[in-house]
Amino acid sequence: MLKPDSLRRALTAACPALKRNPDKLHVFIDAGHIAAGAGGSLSFEYAYTLNLIVTDFEAHPDSLMVPILAWLTVNQPELLLNREKMRDGFTFEAEILNHTSADISIKLALTERVQVRDDAGSGRREVTHLPEPPLDARAEIETWELYVNGERVR
Repeated sequence: MLKPDSLRRALTAACPALKRNPDKLHVFIDAGHIAAGAGGSLSFEYAYTLNLIVTDFEAHPDSLMVPILAWLTVNQPELLLNREKMRDGFTFEAEILNHTSADISIKLALTERVQVRDDAGSGRREVTHLPEPPLDARAEIETWELYVNGERVR
């Protein structure tokens, strides 16, 4: 699984408190399962809850939530596209320790698609972790033309 380490790196880079004290960020995988079909391929999907626990956190929670939202736009965009998935797929709890710090637990429902290809000639299997489709595939198009019934609209 690649997403837990990716999110750890993103949070550590974006949050000054974690950059100073990366050992305060603990990462766990809960309730994981594999989704696979009985077809001719061994391709599958990891599905799990990623549990991030930040201990003795003295910064504002926004300094965690905003980088996580930015990371989700690339790594789990369907959470942001579906309000129901977001409500259940991005949750948190906090234990207020004192006037300046808290332990914060953040849970994210994540998936990772894995493609498995068999090379019959060599007997090898190639495993590739597939990237998420972009939030808007058209977002990278800088210039475009509009046609209606085959005619360019000016």
